[in-house]
Amino acid sequence: MITLIGVGHVFDLAGRLRTEISARTPGLVCIELDRGRFQALLERGTPNTAGVPMMYQMLASFQQRMAEQYGTQVGDEMLAAAETAREMKAGLAFIDLDASQIFQEFWGGMSLKEKTKLMLASFMGLFAGRRSVEKEVAHFEQNPQDYIEAFSKQFPSAKRILIDKRDEHMAKKIRELSARFEKIVAVVGDGHIAGMSRLLADLKPEIIRLSALRRKPDLALKRDGNEYTYSFQ
Repeated sequence: MITLIGVGHVFDLAGRLRTEISARTPGLVCIELDRGRFQALLERGTPNTAGVPMMYQMLASFQQRMAEQYGTQVGDEMLAAAETAREMKAGLAFIDLDASQIFQEFWGGMSLKEKTKLMLASFMGLFAGRRSVEKEVAHFEQNPQDYIEAFSKQFPSAKRILIDKRDEHMAKKIRELSARFEKIVAVVGDGHIAGMSRLLADLKPEIIRLSALRRKPDLALKRDGNEYTYSFQ
């Protein structure tokens, strides 16, 4: 059984994530990180920005500022997943592409027009508040596919590297690991859920979306096929 859990990197999801992972008693927990990024999260030191595009640094700064407004830090959800795996004596797998490879292909593959548009969008994001973030998240939750398609039209090269290529890589890793582990839980950004679930459709993965994780405690997860949404008690 494979369970894909969609998360957002600026929200406080650690507690709910621990609950959902523990309930499935997996033999392996997969997280959307490479080993280097995981180690950097553990150390929580000054990030090494050498060779990292300025736009990516701006995005990271924006994410951290938003996370602080939600009382958390970027990456806390991944650390919670890893800690839960350790407590359960389950394996831990890093399934994302190496960050340096992502940076190089991401920045090098974009046209000047795309870079300019993305830099402007990232700069404007630095001034966005929590209300703006909630509005964008609500838009995404209402129709994730429309949101991804709109991003693809604006930034086709960025979407191909940041989403499509990583979807393929992570889905392939999970497929390979599923031959060795009966129960796998994979924690990835919610924007990867649609692509990965499609690539793994023949394995019928269970899906838990970010919208379900973020509901208040008096809201319960409701199963619809292989996907969980939320419903009022």
